[in-house]
Amino acid sequence: MTDYIKDTFLVVPAYNEEKHVEKVLIDIANLGYNIILVNDGSRDNTLNIARNVQKKYPSQIHIVSHVINRGLGAALKTGMTVALKHNAKYIITFDADGQHNFEDIAKVIKPLRERKADAVIGSRIFDDMPTTKHFANDVMNILTHIFYGVKVKDSQSGLRAFSASAAKQIDVVSAGYGVSSEFIKEIKDNHIVFDEVPITTIYTEETQHKGTNAIIGIKIMIKMIFDLFR
Repeated sequence: MTDYIKDTFLVVPAYNEEKHVEKVLIDIANLGYNIILVNDGSRDNTLNIARNVQKKYPSQIHIVSHVINRGLGAALKTGMTVALKHNAKYIITFDADGQHNFEDIAKVIKPLRERKADAVIGSRIFDDMPTTKHFANDVMNILTHIFYGVKVKDSQSGLRAFSASAAKQIDVVSAGYGVSSEFIKEIKDNHIVFDEVPITTIYTEETQHKGTNAIIGIKIMIKMIFDLFR
């Protein structure tokens, strides 16, 4: 096994992902990576399925549970904290709904390994994105640029990579989807060198209805305004 793989931890937040979590965990574990599965108060069979998979990969899969659903941001913060306690060298955030391509894990780690960056954002191809999501993400990219002064291709991407040193500096407080833009703010505020790499996304009927929409976008914008006066 390549040395960097055993030092890499994927933080996988999961809320009611019983349809996809088994395949996601198995496919990641088969590649040799470590996993921090954060069960974010799921009300379905997500936790039991994850525990059954864990039995097959006891040294690779670690499960942490929130008693109640606390939101994406809280789940990611929990997972990154646990990964650092396990002495992770690289930390990857990876969605549990099956939308990410497993081959892209190595792509987002590469700039970290080559010491070209301490944070990497996986940039989705917007031409392949459903129209409504494309529009919402365009708006969020613009807002992220206006309020945080950082121009990125895909501010709402769920596939990101951080070196341990970068992860220790990042302190996100957004409980929900606003965490995606807050990661960008934290990268800027802490002067963390970052890179963007193109990734592919698998769109299904379920994943099209998840993520940033108009209502979530308004909530994120309000938080950005408050951030200006913090």
